[in-house]
Amino acid sequence: MTTQRLKVMLDTGAAYDIRVGSGLLAKLGTHLAELRPTQAEQLAPAAPSAPADQPDSSAQSPQPTQPDQSAQRAQRVVIITDENVGPLYLAQVRETLQAAGFEVFDLTVPAGETSKSLEVASELYDALGLLNIGRDGVLVALGGGVVGDLAGFVASTWLRGVACVQLPTSLLAMVDSSVGGKTALNISAGKNLVGTFRQPLYVAADLNTLATLPDAEWDNGLAEIAKSAIIDGGEFYAWLRENAAALAARSARSARANFANFAALRAHDTQDSMADSIQQAIVRAVSFKAGVVAKDETETGLRECLNYGHTFAHALEMASGFALPHGRAVAEGIRFASHLAVEAIGAPAAFADQQEKLLNALGLAPLARTCESEVLNALTADSLFDRMYADKKVRGGQLRFVLASAPGEWQTVTVDPDLVKIYLIYWEQAREQMQEQA
Repeated sequence: MTTQRLKVMLDTGAAYDIRVGSGLLAKLGTHLAELRPTQAEQLAPAAPSAPADQPDSSAQSPQPTQPDQSAQRAQRVVIITDENVGPLYLAQVRETLQAAGFEVFDLTVPAGETSKSLEVASELYDALGLLNIGRDGVLVALGGGVVGDLAGFVASTWLRGVACVQLPTSLLAMVDSSVGGKTALNISAGKNLVGTFRQPLYVAADLNTLATLPDAEWDNGLAEIAKSAIIDGGEFYAWLRENAAALAARSARSARANFANFAALRAHDTQDSMADSIQQAIVRAVSFKAGVVAKDETETGLRECLNYGHTFAHALEMASGFALPHGRAVAEGIRFASHLAVEAIGAPAAFADQQEKLLNALGLAPLARTCESEVLNALTADSLFDRMYADKKVRGGQLRFVLASAPGEWQTVTVDPDLVKIYLIYWEQAREQMQEQA
């Protein structure tokens, strides 16, 4: 499998590489040593590279512009991971970094959304202080979206900013949270309300890690891929509709049962298309997001499109006490937004039906058919309505939604709260009917 290489080129002139392929964790030491990850390098314009849609057929990393030799010396690297991912991949990442001459430390946090907190971040700050990590230090986020957000936030605020490398190990993190430089923590007032914008130094999505991904985490990633395809439209949307069933069948599930690692899929003709579909889905989603981030790094306008389905999704997550997986909440948020758009912006009802069929084809059934009653019963129209006001898109006390009228055609609009409440009641009634039928 050929590693696919993309480059995020920001309006400021800064840039960083994203690689998607097999075996990238084992190459991290070599790649990081060549990137000379210093504060100055992160902010300096990067040399041009191959177009984003072209594969990187060589084993070499992009060459930096006239490196400062002093910056090439061994640096201190801190790997931040969680209790689930650490036992699987920490030793491999530590080994490759040490072999490249880095002094390596590691910190492990509890797995799950509760680690995206000021309390856990504070514990990491204390640890970095004890380790004497200076501005030439590098934090490496090894894990899913929670670890990526947490480590990215800590890196962006420790000593007012040190370099961070993202090593996403979940499909969700590969296609969304590891790219774009958003970092965030949750507080009691809402999800992702404390955060920063700081781009990573480098992102490496090693497809081998998908072989150990639980099914629920696979679904989380598919929901974000669906969101990106709907908002991007065009070829991406058409491709996903055509390949949804293959992705839902989850070739990674077969890989885990029948193959030692993801790369081995390529050795079996019957599995070639499966491996290719997964890599293509990731590359297409990342390419779309990279293009958006390049034009609007700090979400002043265009980047809001990436929040499609998220206003309702975040309300669901908070109302459930984060018992709902993020991807499942996003899928339900897309459903809600697609129907709200029919009345709020005059979107065709047929387009809402088309999005419903896409989600179903991806195996993302409505929550009422997949969630425990105890969790569902807490998701009332009133509780969700109140939590929507914690959304970061709220302006002047007005609810704003990203709504789509066709593939690739979207807008951020203020929606009458009475209309939102009506649709929340519709949603609650539909949920109760599906529960009764189950």
